[in-house]
Amino acid sequence: MRWVLCNGSPRGPKSNTRILLGHIAAGLEATDREVVDILYLVRSRERERQLQLITAADAVLIAFPLYTDAMPGLVKQFFEDLAALPDQTHHPPLAFLVQSGFPEAAHSRPVERYLTRFTRRLGCRYLGTTVRGGVEGIQARPPWMTRRLYALMRELGMTLSETSGFDPGVLRRLAPREKMSPLRRTIFALLQRIGVGNFYWDMQLKRNDAYEDRFARPWIEPEP
Repeated sequence: MRWVLCNGSPRGPKSNTRILLGHIAAGLEATDREVVDILYLVRSRERERQLQLITAADAVLIAFPLYTDAMPGLVKQFFEDLAALPDQTHHPPLAFLVQSGFPEAAHSRPVERYLTRFTRRLGCRYLGTTVRGGVEGIQARPPWMTRRLYALMRELGMTLSETSGFDPGVLRRLAPREKMSPLRRTIFALLQRIGVGNFYWDMQLKRNDAYEDRFARPWIEPEP
């Protein structure tokens, strides 16, 4: 059985999505029955080859980070490329992985519903969507902090291989929290008030020379 795993992160090979897909691929290949191709959708010049591999696959997993409650633009373009394939083209079953920096799964549920409808409109069999929050920064964490997550991703790959679908128990363990508890919301509000909550984002803004423009509102017309 040939699986194609599509990395929809704009960061490409440097992304958190790449790490998660690597462990899923290890789970798929652990059964000794799977052949796995990993594609980077950010490499748009390779689109024709990517579509050929996808239409020849037995199943496809598309993974991407949550961007503004939806998906990166390059993933949307990829979806349009899939929808434009001729009707007689083979459309393999589709599975999805949506990861985000938010700790709660609730942020990803709207796009999960979209993916369900999109798959059906393509005429493909829907294998499910796995949602995982709290992923941003995993590359900087020590191994003991990511061991459980990576083990779950490998288990996810193994269950995909064995059942051609996501195991509900693994999905629940990957997204154990739909919303923050009242205590966590209180702590988060306190961190925001003292400025700690913005530390990571401020660091990213400074790294990209955008910190001074963080309150810019370019859509507002200047006063006469």
